[in-house]
Formats: sequence, structure tokens, C-alpha cells
Amino acid sequence: MSQRIISVVAALIRDPAGRVLLVRKRGTAAFMQPGGKRGVGESDVAALSREIAEELGCRIKDTSAQALGVFDCPAANEPGFQVNAAVYAVDVDGAIEPGAEIDQVIWVDPGVLPDLPFAPLTRDFILPLARSL
Repeated sequence: MSQRIISVVAALIRDPAGRVLLVRKRGTAAFMQPGGKRGVGESDVAALSREIAEELGCRIKDTSAQALGVFDCPAANEPGFQVNAAVYAVDVDGAIEPGAEIDQVIWVDPGVLPDLPFAPLTRDFILPLARSL
């Protein structure tokens, strides 16, 4: 049986103190990076810009997107699926407010993590990467 794959783009957003922004989608438990699926014909950065605007109400600063890599791991909210995530470090402008399907937004110190459920992508790839930046 071939694996079912969800292809997404995800953002590593940090504040001046180095904390990482995480979101929790409505009806789920795991905290993860903001982002989502690409629309037809959308580039990674265009998709990420759209998702950030929809989910957080802010915008990605022009030319701030920096590719960090593409990672494969189990999907947090879709059992039996794998996520293939293109991850970008981005800077944002504007107030960050939960919108679209986002229930909660938090900032975490990647070196001192709270006892929260994290999506596999966030736990296994993004937070370790954030600690090394």
C-alpha cells in the first residue's frame, strides 16, 4: 500500500527573544507551525503568505522567506497520512490574531518547552532546528 501524503508549506516565525510561534487548529490538540496546503499553481511563498494572512491576520515581510528544508513525518491530525512539509523562516508585519480555523496562538522558547502536545513536524524537526539557529 502506498503512503498517503499531504504536501504543505509551514512557517517558522520567531520573536526578538527567539521564541517560536505555534498554533492549534480548532478541534485538535497538537500545536504546530502556521501554514497549510498550496493552492493550484501557487508557489511555496505565495501559499505561505495566503495561509499566514488567513490564519494569523498578519503578512509576511517581503523577501524575508528563507527555505529551511523539506521534512517528512506522520501527520498530526490525519491518521494514516504523512506530511511532506516545505519549511520557511519568515518575518511578519502586523498584529498576530487567531483567525480562520485557528483556536489558539502561543509563543514557546524552543530551549525550554512547555508540557504541551506538539505535532510531529514541530516536535521532531522545527523546534530542534529553532534551537540551532
